[in-house]
Amino acid sequence: MQPTATVLVYSDDANTREQVRLAAGRRPAADVPPIRFLECATLPAVIAALDKGGIDVCVLDGEAAPSGGMGVCRQIKDEIFNCPPVLLLIGRPQDAWLATWSRADAAVTLPVEPVGFADTLAALLRTRQAVGA
Repeated sequence: MQPTATVLVYSDDANTREQVRLAAGRRPAADVPPIRFLECATLPAVIAALDKGGIDVCVLDGEAAPSGGMGVCRQIKDEIFNCPPVLLLIGRPQDAWLATWSRADAAVTLPVEPVGFADTLAALLRTRQAVGA
């Protein structure tokens, strides 16, 4: 059986989580493993999933409420040992500086643009594979 990568998707909006799943597809690039999604709608669910381990990339919605993805990103980068790479979904390109503040590894704007999103997600999966996590 082929190994899979686990992508945690955090958003309080089911439509945003669906956009992420559809944009990534089963495999965002030929040279990365197929992906399995773990959807979280709350901050406690994100922390519990990361504490369990096995997450390869986190996709966090910067527009989520009440805990926005930028604050969640900064928190998990501080608190989770060997934190997986984070792809932050931001509301507008001008928010890129906030993504930098949150220590996100990459950021894309909402609504999710499938080709750009898949390319960015694949790049983060390659990074995770390269460090052997």
